[in-house]
Amino acid sequence: MIAWEAWALILGFSVPMIISPGPGNTILAASGGRFGLKGSVPFWMGFEAGNLVWCLVYGFGLSQAFSAYPLAYQALKWAGTLYVLYLAYGFFRSSALSDQKDLRPLSFADGFMSLSFNPKVHSMILVMFSQFLDPSKPLSSQVVQMTAMFLVVCLGCHYLWIHGGQLLFSRIRTERAMRMQGWVFGACMLAVAASVARS
Repeated sequence: MIAWEAWALILGFSVPMIISPGPGNTILAASGGRFGLKGSVPFWMGFEAGNLVWCLVYGFGLSQAFSAYPLAYQALKWAGTLYVLYLAYGFFRSSALSDQKDLRPLSFADGFMSLSFNPKVHSMILVMFSQFLDPSKPLSSQVVQMTAMFLVVCLGCHYLWIHGGQLLFSRIRTERAMRMQGWVFGACMLAVAASVARS
């Protein structure tokens, strides 16, 4: 069992990192603004499934790949940049649709890919496990506990981003406003792609 003092440190690290603005939270807010909470659930669950997978990968020691092969991190960064550009294209394309009801919400796979290609997430999870795993205690129970805590925090924080996006744009539902949202969200994705590329 992880000590209470260690939990306080882990939460003190995780909450600000997870809730702070970044590529993933921007996409979650854009999805909430465009498709609402209900329409964002598949994307959101894909996003959290990615968190689960990568917590287990890093927690059980596969994080040495980035240390041993720095080019792997660079490849991830550029793959993430391209994927966010693809999402931007989707938002820009949606603004050109004649019938805004034909818009397709982001899918579970979109959420998983978006999370998996986000360098901020990999850095955050890597730091969490490298700083807070205690080598004198059983690895498996620590990884499972930390992963569960991380996912609970992610669910809460990401809900706030989706709901915030929905609240911000829920009153703007005319066809013209929906087209403008496509342009605004597409521009946000371009800014996110630029940020990922610079990191």
